[in-house]
Amino acid sequence: MILLLALAAAAGAAPVERCGYHIVQSYPHDASSFTQGLFWDGGHLYEATGQYGRSRIARLDLATGKALAQTRLPADQFGEGITRWGDQIIGVTWQNGIGHRWSIKDLKPMGNFTYEGEGWGVSMVGDSLVLSDGTPQLRFFDPATMREQRRVTVRFGGRPLAMINELETIDGQIWANVWMTDLIVRIDPASGNITSYVDLSGLKADAGAAGSDSVLNGIAWDAKGKRLFVTGKYWPKLYEIALANCA
Repeated sequence: MILLLALAAAAGAAPVERCGYHIVQSYPHDASSFTQGLFWDGGHLYEATGQYGRSRIARLDLATGKALAQTRLPADQFGEGITRWGDQIIGVTWQNGIGHRWSIKDLKPMGNFTYEGEGWGVSMVGDSLVLSDGTPQLRFFDPATMREQRRVTVRFGGRPLAMINELETIDGQIWANVWMTDLIVRIDPASGNITSYVDLSGLKADAGAAGSDSVLNGIAWDAKGKRLFVTGKYWPKLYEIALANCA
């Protein structure tokens, strides 16, 4: 939060809307999961985790947090974000430059692809796949060919903002974790401008998570039920939250 306020002040920009939150419900989450990607589909959560030798994608039971099905990545790959496209789950890796396609039905591999730079978060925005890579830029690709279509620079108060991490698309806007912070920013995919942000301070403490790596990461939207889920790396809890006190 301090970082964003400093950027806005330096730019002399008008304040960006800030929202707080309240907890609707909490659920169990595997505290050994280094959460990198999260989405909701067909009544289940899908999660991607990182770390070499421990990366996987999994279909989770919301009530218990347990994996109903899972597929592990090769031990020399560090898993990152995932998203659904048609009958596929598309996922990326951190520094390997390798992306994966899995069947959403059974999580079996459907092929690989390559891309330049790092992979952090991914989401579908309309017909395009958007990728974050730790820089202030978001890159948009054709999900069928993985040819790059365009880029936008994420800006808060006119200043570029890096460390954009896990992504989720909600009502046409890109929601993104900002790595090593308690913030989720909402980004206009056309311009890259941050239109508002959500301050989730205190949620890590409520989860009982400890350690510098146990940061907020993971956003999933149940469009049918209008439910917003969030969690973090190595968190023993996953939360349904609602926005509050937006100003």
